[in-house]
Amino acid sequence: MLLLFMLAVAAIRIPNAAHFGIWSNFTPIGAMGLFGGAYFSNKWKAAIFPLLTLFISDLIVHIIVFKGSYGIIYDGWYKIYAIFLLIVFIGRWMIRRVSFKNVLFAGIAASLTHWLLADLSVWLSGGTDLRTMQPLSRGLDGLMQCYLQGLPYMRNFLLGTLAYSGLMFGAFEWMKSRNTSLQTA
Repeated sequence: MLLLFMLAVAAIRIPNAAHFGIWSNFTPIGAMGLFGGAYFSNKWKAAIFPLLTLFISDLIVHIIVFKGSYGIIYDGWYKIYAIFLLIVFIGRWMIRRVSFKNVLFAGIAASLTHWLLADLSVWLSGGTDLRTMQPLSRGLDGLMQCYLQGLPYMRNFLLGTLAYSGLMFGAFEWMKSRNTSLQTA
């Protein structure tokens, strides 16, 4: 059942990752990290839950959609995967008891963490200033421009994380209330 869920999420992410548009980065992967951290007692399961989903969808996007023109996976993928490991930790640390407030604050913390670290990584690796199509400057102004360019993606990541967290946590808590034998994984 869990594998089917992961495949469904990967399928949701594929069109989103393959096309840059108004909904770019509105994905359930952040919510999966929080959910895994909050519910999975086994740390490996908690980490594998979002990372394997991300990996499967990354491979499909890069091999099938982009036909390998960017390789089988993007440069710096390991940095993004490490950020999602941090999101699992945020879920484990901030959602010890599932409540609307705890899930909301964890979703905000996860989104800010993702934005700040992912865009720092872009800047450190010589990302492009979209105003000039030249490399971002190495000073504070270049870093701030990088963060500014990333705001629409951060907004969508936040909205996706909160929306999918509401669905995932809400559905699981509802199922637990209906079936008292349902245990966390």
